Amino acid sequence: MFQGAGVFVLVILAVVVFYLVRAIRMVPQGYMYTVERFGKYTKTLMPGLNLIVPFIDGIGYKQNMMERVLPVPSQEVITKDNALVTVDGVAFFQVMDAAKASYEINNLDNAILNMVMTQIRTVMGSMELDHLLSQRDEINHKLLGSVDQATQTWGVKMTRIEIKDITPPRDLVESMGRQMKAERDKRAVILEAEGARGSAILKAEGEKQAIVLKAEGEREAAYRAAEARERAAEAEAKATAMVSEAIAKGNVQAINYFVANNYVKALEAIAASPNQKILMLPLDATSILGSIGGIAQIAKEAFGDGPTGQGSLPSAGRKPPTVPRG
Repeated sequence: MFQGAGVFVLVILAVVVFYLVRAIRMVPQGYMYTVERFGKYTKTLMPGLNLIVPFIDGIGYKQNMMERVLPVPSQEVITKDNALVTVDGVAFFQVMDAAKASYEINNLDNAILNMVMTQIRTVMGSMELDHLLSQRDEINHKLLGSVDQATQTWGVKMTRIEIKDITPPRDLVESMGRQMKAERDKRAVILEAEGARGSAILKAEGEKQAIVLKAEGEREAAYRAAEARERAAEAEAKATAMVSEAIAKGNVQAINYFVANNYVKALEAIAASPNQKILMLPLDATSILGSIGGIAQIAKEAFGDGPTGQGSLPSAGRKPPTVPRG
């Protein structure tokens, strides 16, 4: 009798342990489990230790809640201008609601892949080839917006969609290469023409500036020369006035200075003539000097002798001096 009771207890303990094992569910980090009771969704188990009702509740789906990468295989797309290109890419998404991802769509990865491929054909088919090749960021942005909106009902968040390669046909690539070469040749010719134009403009500006500076220099030189002549004329007038005043006072040396100075100036003017290689004196120099001495003598007779060579002016009754002829 005691042996039968012991076996019964052991059976009870085994059943209890079995129930505990069936009731405890350990969910790893990054995953969520859905719980079904008699085949109907009841709750979602979070990461960590969880308890369910044995034999009544069961684990439905195990959803990976981490961000996942979905490669998009190559496919052919016809652009708006009827160019056939081959396109592939990659999509990144994350399950945000484990229940929706489990029960709103069958085969979530395949559904997202087909959605992305369909949107690639729609978006890229509405663009011309040149725009398609140069606006890849715009294509990625349009694809992300459209696919993310379509997959919200599945409890999925699309994080990124990137177009990897866009490959036009070989003949189209060759045409694009020739077009690119022609464009670069055109730019080179334009740049060379602009360089020549700039060089000519700079040269003309330099010549203009040189002419202006030369004219300003000549004007300044003429102004200075005129000023110098004015100063010389003033000095000459002042000297003439002083000599005239001295002559008026009977200074014989002033007369000598006046006559000799004019004679020397006349000789300088004759010598400075550009065509005058040989100086022909119109008069004998010694005669001129003698004339100067004669003039001085006349002045002495006219004004009288004095200790300093100065004399009084001839009075009204005085006989005017006679100039010897010859």
